[in-house]
Amino acid sequence: MAERPEDLNLPNAVITRIIKEALPDGVNISKEARSAISRAASVFVLYATSCANNFAMKGKRKTLNASDVLSAMEEMEFQRFITPLKEALEAYRREQKGKKEASEQKKKDKDKKTDSEEQDKSRDEDNDEDEERLEEEEQNEDEEVDN
Repeated sequence: MAERPEDLNLPNAVITRIIKEALPDGVNISKEARSAISRAASVFVLYATSCANNFAMKGKRKTLNASDVLSAMEEMEFQRFITPLKEALEAYRREQKGKKEASEQKKKDKDKKTDSEEQDKSRDEDNDEDEERLEEEEQNEDEEVDN
């Protein structure tokens, strides 16, 4: 775990981006306010993680999963975030599924291409062998004619 409390703070760039997206254009925020929001966000993440971990421990698991986080949100009385979180989770799962399918298709296409190249190479080798055999036969015929 973190050695100092400051190590638990979220990156300032992330906090600044979130704040800018949440505020209307032209509204500024002081460094002190940004720091306070950063600390509050860090405390929230730690608290949510701790609550989610309790649900995982009740389930005799060491790995937190999405249902643990959703249960933690409910326990922390953040019910209004559950629906948006579920929607974001479904979108994430669809995206991951799409990436996985694309990766599998790419692998299949690559395998097909490799198989096709191997067949072409094998065909070329067979053609080369046929040409060599024909040349040998022609030479043998020429030698027989000469004899």
